[in-house]
Parts: sequence; C-alpha cells; structure tokens
Amino acid sequence: MDSPSTGTQAALQLYDLILDSTDISEFLDELVTATARSISGHAGRVWCAVLLVRPKRPITVASSAPEAEALDEVQYNFDDGPCLTAAREDRLVYLEDTLEETRWPDYRAAATEAGVRSALGVPLDLGGDAAAALDVYSDRPHAFDASTLEVIHRHTLELSTALRLAVRLAHHRETETNLRAALASRTEINLAAGILMGRHQCSQDQAVEMLRAASSHRNVKLRDLAGELVRSVGQGAPNTHFVD
Repeated sequence: MDSPSTGTQAALQLYDLILDSTDISEFLDELVTATARSISGHAGRVWCAVLLVRPKRPITVASSAPEAEALDEVQYNFDDGPCLTAAREDRLVYLEDTLEETRWPDYRAAATEAGVRSALGVPLDLGGDAAAALDVYSDRPHAFDASTLEVIHRHTLELSTALRLAVRLAHHRETETNLRAALASRTEINLAAGILMGRHQCSQDQAVEMLRAASSHRNVKLRDLAGELVRSVGQGAPNTHFVD
C-alpha cells in the first residue's frame, strides 16, 4: 500500500498516465486501476469505479474491472446505494459489512451475492453542480481502516483533478467542433453567394437573400442548399482551411 512519502511519485505517475493514454476514458480507467492496485492486498480484493450523476441515469465513466462497473449498475437499478449516496449528498459513505449493515437492503443483498462485503463511496470535487464519486468495493468486511482511507483520499484528489480536466477538454473540443462546422458552413454560403452574384449581377446581401428564400421554399437547410449549388458548377465540395 502507498505511504504518505510517495506523493511526488504518485504525481509523476499521474503525468505518465496522461502521456501514455491516447483517450481520456482510457486514462481515467488507468487512474482508477492504479487506485485499486494501491489498496489491494491490505484491504482484500478491491475493485474501483467512478460514477457520474446525470439527470436521467448515473453513468460509470471509469472502472478498474468489469466487476466494479457491474456493481455500479446494481446501484443504478435500485437507484440507491452507498456510492450514489456519497455523490448525491457530497459526503463519504462507508458500508462496513454487507451482512451487518441495515441501510440499502436490496442493494446489500445483491452486492453480497456478487462477493462484496464492504463498500466505500467518496465524493469527487468537480466544481459547479456536477456530482461524482469514487466507488471502492472489497471482498472483505471492514476492509478500509484509517491508513487505507488516507491513501484513498489522496487518489480522490487526483481523480477530481483529472475529471475536471476531462470535462474541460470535452467542452473545448465540443466548442472547437461547433466553430469548425460554423466556419465550414459560412464558406459554402459565401461561395454560393458569389456564384449567384456572378449570375445575376447582384450584391452579396441580395445573393444571400436569394439563398434564404430558396432554402425556405424548398425546406432545405441553407448550408445544404449552398453546397448543392457549389457542386452543381463543378467546383466540388468546398474546403475550409484552418490553422492549428
């Protein structure tokens, strides 16, 4: 199990994971797997996952093993459990023994049948209204002592940072994709307007208005109509050039 003196090494491993991963989800899986590995043995056999609360249904965004994802699904099916409670109420929730605990009876029965004897839900700080938790499962009762909880706490700080970065990257990628689509659409419309200006000896505003009128009359998107016009004069699909 990790010791407090390995904080710098853990940070270096975190950066190594970022460099080695080609996909954010792969990186998160590797980080969660590292969390499970760091406490396995001392706390028995351990599975870890990260759940994200969404309006319709929670989702597991990372897991160390299929068993962890399946155990999360059990909570989603009952819409209750220690890890969901941790995420929703933003507090640590410890189920010390599935055979002794009285909360979440349906979930406990299913978890016990799956070989789980203790579970831990640790909220992750994503900022804003987002709610998530690190889910830690063990095949031993009372698996998580004070030293194990300290290690888990350090890993939750790393996971929180990684998830915030992942959310931010996803937002930037979506914004970039939308911007590129908007610029590509403008390129097609400008080319089509230029064709109409040449044909009808009109201004750009008049040409764009012609396109809009035709788009409305034919019930076709303006960009699609513009692209159709550009291709009809043998120019092929227009290219939009970006500087990366």
